[in-house]
Amino acid sequence: MLAGKGFKKVFNIAGGITAWDAKTAIGTEDLGMDLFTGKEEPQEVLKVAYSLEQGLYDFYISMEKEAKIEKVKDLFANLSDIEVKHQMSIYFAYNDISDVEVDKEEFEKMVETKALEGGLSTKEYLDLFNPDLNSEIDVISLAMSIEAQALDLYQRLSVKIKNPESKDIINRIANEEKVHMASLGKLMDSL
Repeated sequence: MLAGKGFKKVFNIAGGITAWDAKTAIGTEDLGMDLFTGKEEPQEVLKVAYSLEQGLYDFYISMEKEAKIEKVKDLFANLSDIEVKHQMSIYFAYNDISDVEVDKEEFEKMVETKALEGGLSTKEYLDLFNPDLNSEIDVISLAMSIEAQALDLYQRLSVKIKNPESKDIINRIANEEKVHMASLGKLMDSL
């Protein structure tokens, strides 16, 4: 069916999804869910999402300082810039639905950084994936893994969240994570 729709890379995996033996999201089904109660109003969802982006931004900045190779330093700088753009999108979304416009500095005071995207800490990501932080391919692979974890978290959360407006925001953020993953895929292809 997919090949008939024009898809070029289609694979028939004997055994279906249960036979899948490639990269998948890691951790338990409740990984990262402690960041949300499921009863959040849209503004609260955006605050938590912003904090996750901030955690990832901080991670990329710290890794940029650790990297020894200039190309990898530049890659971490580019990755941190992407997180800033996503943060701005979340900040604007917050002001769009808020009764009172809040300046960015005030908004950041309301946000508490608890974890990176996907619900893991910096150390947990590094321990799990053990990337060579001086390899562009390993850095992009790590970034893709983090974005995949974030997408997985938001998709699981969209089932848990009760408020329809909050659910809509979660789904929009999940779609942005898909765009990030596609961008990282293109970046990987360019190496």
